[in-house]
Amino acid sequence: MDNFELTPLMVDRARGALLASACGDALGAPYEFAPPTDDPQMVGGGLGPYQPGEWTDDTQMAICIAKVADFGLPLTTDAAHDEIGENFLNWLRDGATDVGIQTRAVLSEAAKNTGDISDRLRAAAREFAAHTGRSAGNGALMRIAPIGISFLWDREATARAARDIATLTHPDQVVQESCVLWAEAMRVAVIEGELDIRAGMDLILDSSRDFWDRVISDADSGVIDPRSNGYTVSALQCAWFAVRSTLGLFGEGALYEGLRKAVKLGGDTDTVAAIAGALLGARWGESAVPQQWQEPLHGWPDMTGAELADLGERIVRNSRPRGF
Repeated sequence: MDNFELTPLMVDRARGALLASACGDALGAPYEFAPPTDDPQMVGGGLGPYQPGEWTDDTQMAICIAKVADFGLPLTTDAAHDEIGENFLNWLRDGATDVGIQTRAVLSEAAKNTGDISDRLRAAAREFAAHTGRSAGNGALMRIAPIGISFLWDREATARAARDIATLTHPDQVVQESCVLWAEAMRVAVIEGELDIRAGMDLILDSSRDFWDRVISDADSGVIDPRSNGYTVSALQCAWFAVRSTLGLFGEGALYEGLRKAVKLGGDTDTVAAIAGALLGARWGESAVPQQWQEPLHGWPDMTGAELADLGERIVRNSRPRGF
């Protein structure tokens, strides 16, 4: 992107992307796979069980990625993927409070082997897919927030990072494409202030575009199934349905209603709300995140919401191309 200029508004949105994703995670945690609620609150509990305002594995794994971007390694490189893999394994051993079935199986198998960590993870992921035939869970899409803000000037690099990091645990093409679409939508939201889930359609395979067009059109029309939103396609649909429901709203009202809508759908509530929060935060920024959600927000690895927002800011400031 020629003449890229990082503005204060973009910085606010980048801070908001990580912050709002974590807020959605903590807001949805008490209701994960529980009967749907009409009035979600950050009351804690859930599968952790979690303290009020505590984020779950969705944000924990996103932080594993964000720390590598913060260190300065481009998320498109093999070195970054090895560092992310190392962070994932350390997290599983020392910090994980709740881990998805597919993610746990892949990380546990990779930990037994030798060689480059990213290669071990991808091999374990392929083995899991071959053995179970079920490899399209939402565990890669849930951790998308730092990827969507890491290459604001470069949509191809954003897509490549989204795709490659997904394959560390989820080799399925549909998972990779869901991550590409959401990451590009985040990038567009930060730069242009638009909510456009179709912005990245040209970044996925030609043969996939009709499928994703139908998927998104169904979500636009409210044809979604929250009972199956552990599947990456359904998770994207539910998250987009929640985001789209805010199109007539502005700022804090949009973010507040969008995250509550995501949780009220039911199913994998923390993950869907984390995905929705990443995009809503990228659009409306830290300044739109309600204070009653920011204040209690915290989680592994002993971070506050404010520190998480700082991490988002450092990622976008430090990842600018040289000369800008």
